[in-house]
Amino acid sequence: MRKGRLDHVIAGALLAASLAAPTLGQASPERVRSVVPPPPSINGQSAPRHRITPAQETHDADTAPAPRQDAAPSPAPPPASAADLKPSDTGGLDIKGTLDRIFAASESQISGKLREVTTSRQFDKRIAREGDRKAIEAFYAARNYAPLWIGDGRLNSRAKAAIARLKDAAADGLDPRDYPAPEFATINSADALAEADVKLTDSVMTYARHLQAGRIAPTRVLTEVDYGDHTPQPGDILRKIAESHDESATLDSFNPPHADFRALKAKLAELRGPHAEVDDRIPDGPLLKPGMRDRRVPLLRERLRVSGKHEDLLYDRKLYNAIRSLQKHADLRASGVIDNKTLAAINGPTTGQEIDTVAANMERWRWLPRDLGRTYVMVNVPDYTLKVEHDNQVEWRTKIVAGKPQTPTPLLTATMDSVLVNPSWYVPQSIIQNEYLPLYASDPNIFDRLGLEVRKGPDGHINVVQPPGAANALGRIKFNFPNKFQVYLHDTPEKRLFAADRRAFSHGCMRVEDPTKFGEVMLHLAMAGPTPSSRQLDALFGKDEKIFKLTSRPMVHLTYQTAFVDDQGKLQIRPDIYGFDARIHAIMHSDERRVADIAPPKDPKRDLETAKSNQEILRRVERREAQNPLVFFERLFR
Repeated sequence: MRKGRLDHVIAGALLAASLAAPTLGQASPERVRSVVPPPPSINGQSAPRHRITPAQETHDADTAPAPRQDAAPSPAPPPASAADLKPSDTGGLDIKGTLDRIFAASESQISGKLREVTTSRQFDKRIAREGDRKAIEAFYAARNYAPLWIGDGRLNSRAKAAIARLKDAAADGLDPRDYPAPEFATINSADALAEADVKLTDSVMTYARHLQAGRIAPTRVLTEVDYGDHTPQPGDILRKIAESHDESATLDSFNPPHADFRALKAKLAELRGPHAEVDDRIPDGPLLKPGMRDRRVPLLRERLRVSGKHEDLLYDRKLYNAIRSLQKHADLRASGVIDNKTLAAINGPTTGQEIDTVAANMERWRWLPRDLGRTYVMVNVPDYTLKVEHDNQVEWRTKIVAGKPQTPTPLLTATMDSVLVNPSWYVPQSIIQNEYLPLYASDPNIFDRLGLEVRKGPDGHINVVQPPGAANALGRIKFNFPNKFQVYLHDTPEKRLFAADRRAFSHGCMRVEDPTKFGEVMLHLAMAGPTPSSRQLDALFGKDEKIFKLTSRPMVHLTYQTAFVDDQGKLQIRPDIYGFDARIHAIMHSDERRVADIAPPKDPKRDLETAKSNQEILRRVERREAQNPLVFFERLFR
C-alpha cells in the first residue's frame, strides 16, 4: 500500500510539473519522454522504473513518425535522470529541484517508519538485548529518525563499507552468519527500508561488541575467570559509527590493539590463504614395531630428522630411539610402537584444527583488558612460561609450574602490590574444603600434625596458616597480586618439577623456576631507588617475613594461549590441557551458540555456603599448633 502511494506521489508531482510548463516538449528537439526517480535501492542500481506516459503524447513530426498500428512499438529510450537535465531541456523548469523534493518525501516516509519501528511495543522482538534496544531508540530519535545507512534512496558509502566488513568477519576469527546484512537490492518500499536500516544497525553493533569483548562470555567456558568487563557501551558504538569517515577502520579499532593478537590474525589469513602450507601428513596404518618394514618409515625418518637411506623401509634402532623420545615429550607411553596416537603427535594438528585453535585464542585475547600496562607480567599456562614486559620490550622470561587439569590455574588480571620474603601461607578455602576438612572428620588432629595454625583474624574470620620455613608451600618468596581466587606466583621447594616438559602439577598457583631473579626484576621495575639483587634476596631467607611494597604496581595477566606467534614469526601450538579450546568449539557448534555472548546466571549461594561450613568446622580446631611434615605437601602440591 505504501509503495503504491509513493509511486502516485511521484507521478503526480511530475505530471504537475509538466503541466506547469506548457512548452516543455517544444523547447528542444531532444524530447523528454518521462522522468521518474528510481525507488529507493542500494548499490547505485535502480530498481525497475515506473514510467509516466501521458495518454496523448505529442510527437515531433520531423523526428518521430507515428508507427503503424499493426507494428510492434519501438522500445523507448531510457528515461533521463535529474542529473542529465538542463534548463534548456525543461523550458526553465527546475526538474532536479522537483526530484530532490520527491526524494525528500520518500526519506520522510522512511523516517516516519523508523519512528514507528523504534518506538513500537514490538521493538523488543526485533532487538533482543535491552541495552542495544534503548541505545538504538535514543540514537534514531536524536537524529530525528533519519536513516543511518540510506541516502537519496540508495545505500550510502558507510553502509557499503560496513556490509563488506560483516561479510568478511571470518578474517577476525568470527562467523559472518552472526552478523546478517539486509539484502537492500531487493527492497523498494519505505517500510522495508526502515526495517533494513535498523537491522543493519543491530548487526554492526553486535559485530563491534564481539570484536572488542568476544563472541562468547568467558564464564561459559570456565568459572574461574576475571578479566574485568570492558564491553563497549551500545551508545558509544553508535556514536563512533555515525561519526566515522572510514567505517572499516572504525570497526577494526574495536579489535584488541596488542601485537600478539594482530600476529594471530595474520596467521589466520595465511592458514586460509591460497599459499597455505601443503598438509604432508604421514598416513595412518597398522601398528609399526621395531624390526618391521613399512612404506611410512622413510617419511618418519625425514620428519624426525633421523639419518638413513630413502629406499630403506626397515624400522631400525635410530628411528626407535627418536620415536621413544617423541612419545615421552608428548606424554605418551614410551614403548617405541608407532600407533595412531603417536602418528597424531608426529603430524601435529591439521590446517583446519590450527584454524580453530587460532580463532579460539583470538577470542580469549578479546577477554583481556585493552591496556595491559606499561609494566606487566604475562603467564601463558599451556606454555608453562612467564614473561615480564616493560615499555613493549620483553625484560625477562622463565619457566613455571601451573595448575593440574583437576585444579586449573584461573585466568585473571590483577595488580601486583608486594613481594614477600619468608611468606606465611594462608590456605585457600578450596583446599580447606576439598583436602583438609574431609580428613578432619576421621582425624581431628590433622591440623596439629601438619603444622597448620588455625587463627582468628581481627574481623573474626578464621584462617588456616602455614608459618614461614624451608618446607612452606610457597617456598621462600611470594609475589602477591590480590584476587578472589587466592592464587599467587611463588617459590617452591620442589625444583625437580621444572625438568618436565609439561608442568601441570599445582592446585592452581604458579611456581617460578628462578623466583629470586624474578624478584630482582620486579623490584627494579616497580620501586624507586636502589633495590636488592637476587643474591641479596637469598640472604634474607629465614623465619622473619620481609615485605617489599611496590610503588608502581605492575599488572599480572594469567592467560591461556594454545596458539601464539614466536619471536621468529612462527606459529606455535600447545596442547589444550584444560579443554578450553574444545569448549569454545563446542559452544559455537551447538544450540548454546544463540546465547553464547550472554553470561550464565551466577550461583552466589554455593560459595557462601562453602565458606560458612568451613568456618563452623574451623572453630573446633582454633589455636592448634604442631610440626609441619614436608611429605604431606609433596603429595598435596604435586
